[in-house]
Amino acid sequence: MNPNLNLLQPYPFQRLRDLFQGITPNPAFNPVNLSIGEPKHATPSIISDALASNLSGLASYPTTLGIPALREAINQWLQRRYQIPALNIERAILPVNGSREALFAFAQAVINTQVSQKPVVISPNPFYQIYEGAAFLAGAEPYFINTTPDNEFVMDLTQVPVDVLKRTQLVYVCSPGNPSGKVMDLEAWRTLFTLSDQYGFVVASDECYSEIYFDEGKPPVGALQAAHLLGRDFTRIVMFSSLSKRSNVPGMRSGFVAGDAAIVEKFALYRTYHGCAMNPAVQAASIVAWNDEAHVLHNRTLYREKFNAVTPLLQRVWPQTQHPDAAFYLWIPTQQDDTTVAKQLYEQLHITVLPGSYLARTAHGVNPGSGFIRMALVAPTEETITAAQRIKDHLQ
Repeated sequence: MNPNLNLLQPYPFQRLRDLFQGITPNPAFNPVNLSIGEPKHATPSIISDALASNLSGLASYPTTLGIPALREAINQWLQRRYQIPALNIERAILPVNGSREALFAFAQAVINTQVSQKPVVISPNPFYQIYEGAAFLAGAEPYFINTTPDNEFVMDLTQVPVDVLKRTQLVYVCSPGNPSGKVMDLEAWRTLFTLSDQYGFVVASDECYSEIYFDEGKPPVGALQAAHLLGRDFTRIVMFSSLSKRSNVPGMRSGFVAGDAAIVEKFALYRTYHGCAMNPAVQAASIVAWNDEAHVLHNRTLYREKFNAVTPLLQRVWPQTQHPDAAFYLWIPTQQDDTTVAKQLYEQLHITVLPGSYLARTAHGVNPGSGFIRMALVAPTEETITAAQRIKDHLQ
């Protein structure tokens, strides 16, 4: 077996199950699960209808590149959303089965272990655990940049030692961030790109939460948009996007990668051997999803209503609770042990949240998730508000 498998740690939700083992939640309350970032809003009928109407496509093998109509729909969406020039749909856009598998596979294609020193993959901390697993299985060494209130939850690559940057081949960034919801501004992108120029690493921009934001006049800036605004091309920049959160179709497994054509072409070659072409019916439904914004606007409205109702309630018991820039998480500093808080909420109120320390690693002497809990406001509005009211009433 690959010895790097021994480096993988249990996924946060397995750790959560272990934490709750033997605990009987209060039967007086209905369960509310705020731990996992799985959208619970209804899938738009235009997407489910398109999926059902194209089941005849199951009779054909799909290609790794996907059909041109899907790549063109993605291309048109990128131009509308980010005000960037059209991309080459043959070379610079690749449909994938959700951003998760692509983020993992990307490291396997990008990392070069035939070098004199062990390669490094940089990621934020707390982080999406896929980044760490991808680094280990690619034969690289993860390097974590702690994102905390002190740095406003933004990765500060200027603090990374030069000897680490010289070995860095890949940097994962996530904006809007998981779990903080922080959005990188243009200056943060400029710093990242400048260091990429200096040290030659690839930027993998995880933008799966890009369409959940609260000010319709200020959509989050993405990596390709930032590069264009800064007068750059897309060299060494690849973005990852997904329909899961945007369109409430996590089970459809549909997303794309786009950016540096030379890198995307090589990644497509890797995926040809990987055997992960997108289901033809899913491709047809994805075209419909990328071409429609009305359902996305409605989706944002639902999240806005929940955050506007829930945040003030929780600030009554956890005063440092902040409304995020974007995404659907509350990243709450409780000033207590996060695992203890999670157990108490589960046992006493039948509410499931995720301890922040489970989303991070101890790095540079601290676990930056300790003392935080993450709440995913994905449940229906009434259920989410009920949970927040329950917490407020109990803790007050």
